[in-house]
Amino acid sequence: MLKYNLSQIDNLSKKILSKIYKTDCIYLFGELGSGKTTFARSLIHQLQEKNKIHKTEVLSPTFNLLHEYQIKSFKVLHYDFYRLKKNKEIEQLAIDENSKNVIKIIEWPEKIKRKNTNRLEITLHYETDIESRKIKLKGFGKWKNFKIDAI
Repeated sequence: MLKYNLSQIDNLSKKILSKIYKTDCIYLFGELGSGKTTFARSLIHQLQEKNKIHKTEVLSPTFNLLHEYQIKSFKVLHYDFYRLKKNKEIEQLAIDENSKNVIKIIEWPEKIKRKNTNRLEITLHYETDIESRKIKLKGFGKWKNFKIDAI
């Protein structure tokens, strides 16, 4: 696990940005307020900046379940499954469809039965004080060997 604080989240998203591709999934685990949406916002802004697109407001999709961001030839789909109680609700969102030219960022992915092959799982934890955090990265598929030594 790596130590970090929320002011370093842009450094993390920049490192992930160098590896991300249009069919990847980022799964964000962690308790409420641990920084999942902050990370998603940072990564989306990094993608917009890299593609010379005006940075948009990136909100938590808790109430809408999904926010879409068009970035030139691909989309970023930012999901939040916190409020969902049944797998049928997730299936209705058709997250397995539209995987070409789509990056998916999913908060509360523990509610998904079928996991994406090429995914990076990021688990965010509070330390003893609210400013100090720990982060754990685990990759699958093309992300299997992805490592970060420091943020």
